Amino acid sequence: LCQTGTMAAHTLSVGLKKGYAVTKRDAAPRPVQKKGSLGKRPKFIRNIIREVAGFAPYERRVIELLKVSKDKRALRLCKKRLGTHRRAKRKREEMGNALQAQRKAMASTTA
Repeated sequence: LCQTGTMAAHTLSVGLKKGYAVTKRDAAPRPVQKKGSLGKRPKFIRNIIREVAGFAPYERRVIELLKVSKDKRALRLCKKRLGTHRRAKRKREEMGNALQAQRKAMASTTA
């Protein structure tokens, strides 16, 4: 009953793998597992709002700090404005991506 290294499923009523040997079914993903993922429409709407309204003053300041490689200072500013470290990290990443997009757009217009 005891193999070397791994234990086989057995029908004994004691031990680690006790009980009747069955094959495990793959459960269908539950709707709650989609929670938090960004859909097409909200993403589109947020992009339009970002184009129209632009950046908040503190976001512009964060972009300026990232331009001069003050990543830690930018994180501290975001944390002060947003309240949590996780939100601050996400915002800093978002502003970094926006800065890269700006640079890419500038490069494409000059080339």
